[in-house]
Amino acid sequence: MAATASSSALCPASRSFSAKPFARSRVAVPSFAFLQEHRFKPVTGAMLGGARMVAGPAGAPPLSLAFETSVFKEKISLAGHDEFIVKGGRDLFPLLPDAFQGIQQIGVIGWGSQGPAQAQNLRDSLAGAKSDIVVKVGLRKGSRSFNEARAAGFSEENGTLGDIWETISGSDLVLLLISDAAQADNYEKIFSHMKPNSILGLSHGFLLGHLRSMGLDFPKHFSVIAVCPKGMGPSVRRLYLQGNEINGAGIDSSFAVHQDVDGRATDVALAWSVALGSPFTFATTLEMEYRSDIFDERGKNISLSILLGAVHGIVESSFRRYTEHGMSSEDLAYNNTVEYITGIISKTISTKGMLAVYNALSEDGKREFEKAYSASYYPCMDILYECYEDIAAGSEIRSVVLAGRRFYEKEGLPAFPMGKIDQTRMWKVGERVRSTRPAGDLGPLYPFTAGVALMMAQIEILRKKGHSYFEIINESVIESVDSLNPFMHARGVSFMVDDCSTTARLGSRKWASGSDYILIQQVLAGCGAWILSSYKKLDSV
Repeated sequence: MAATASSSALCPASRSFSAKPFARSRVAVPSFAFLQEHRFKPVTGAMLGGARMVAGPAGAPPLSLAFETSVFKEKISLAGHDEFIVKGGRDLFPLLPDAFQGIQQIGVIGWGSQGPAQAQNLRDSLAGAKSDIVVKVGLRKGSRSFNEARAAGFSEENGTLGDIWETISGSDLVLLLISDAAQADNYEKIFSHMKPNSILGLSHGFLLGHLRSMGLDFPKHFSVIAVCPKGMGPSVRRLYLQGNEINGAGIDSSFAVHQDVDGRATDVALAWSVALGSPFTFATTLEMEYRSDIFDERGKNISLSILLGAVHGIVESSFRRYTEHGMSSEDLAYNNTVEYITGIISKTISTKGMLAVYNALSEDGKREFEKAYSASYYPCMDILYECYEDIAAGSEIRSVVLAGRRFYEKEGLPAFPMGKIDQTRMWKVGERVRSTRPAGDLGPLYPFTAGVALMMAQIEILRKKGHSYFEIINESVIESVDSLNPFMHARGVSFMVDDCSTTARLGSRKWASGSDYILIQQVLAGCGAWILSSYKKLDSV
């Protein structure tokens, strides 16, 4: 993989940069003490320029990516390792037309989670830059999403809304934001409609994984790039609008250049990210992106904020455990599992960092946290390691493709769409808790829930697998606490599990049972009788 951008796009004067240090894992035993000893170092400075984009080995040193572009970029040092980023902001919008050199139409294909946000952000950013570039939404004929796109200001009359295939054929940059399963089923037709020397843009590396599982790659007549926001589409749009008042508000993104046919790919990718409102953009590869992203969807971190597969399994097992062993109130049991994770734990990490969760506890609470952390670290790493290996081997990607095909009748068998989880006892309790929750209530910290070490186990696995620190922290921490968990706090975990992408829903169902088993059989059993007494203490509060 290489990027060879050489255009004169986006080149403002140098500026300083600073960042709060994050905690990171460097663990030989499942002890929490390392969090206080090993942290990400703050930024050391900034520089212009760079070498060709080259992936480092997926081994002990983290992935190192430099990229050649005239776009301003900054070098930061994380745990003694240099990484390169691009700092966004609305002051860069006037430079977008130069960065999008050769682009007359951007086709946004799909209207799911990312489609509405990316189409509107791009349109608004380019309008602010007084650019003539057209942002056109392409949808299937007869799609119910046409009305939603029209309500967002796109229309057939002004050429900003139309059929998917006409939009692909007429666009110089095609942003493919349809579901993973739809990409797998339609990639050949999509490729056949791409113009020579056009650019295919992805916001997920799934399609590369699918092609490689069949021994294939992208055709060579167009470039392939990715910009992957580290948050749900609604968050990408909401924080972009917030940027009207706070320059730099937004969702971080990773970018990758998989194939560059004419030297424009890097600048176009970075311009795309800046136009989405990304405050920081960091380099990755398409392969690393799908490994970390699908992995995160399956394991998304319960140590201090976990979602989907792990949150589904671990909070359900914890809820059962609490109600079956002395916690009299179901509402209290729900608060001690879901509400604390999506509420106070996430808010604390987002505003003060991971160590602040531990430091906020009493001395007794810290001892309880440490017991939970020590009991859970290796079991969590066990299941997450298995999950990562399944993704790297292509097994998870294949399962998504096959599941998507089971949603429709074929070979004489009926359709088997995914069912919902929101009818079980726990999620009904959740509806009641949310309906009576005081506005702004995030709840107190429960040490055992905070101490389950899945987030740190995930960070360590990604670190060992060579992912860059910027990618690890965005995928494992920031995306959870700033985007997904606040959404789940408002709407419920079951709503997220039942209404997110097919890939994430399948992962939740597959890995929830494993997370449930790990907690019951190894973590809770390993904690002993002390945890039962802690339930009774909570009942007396």
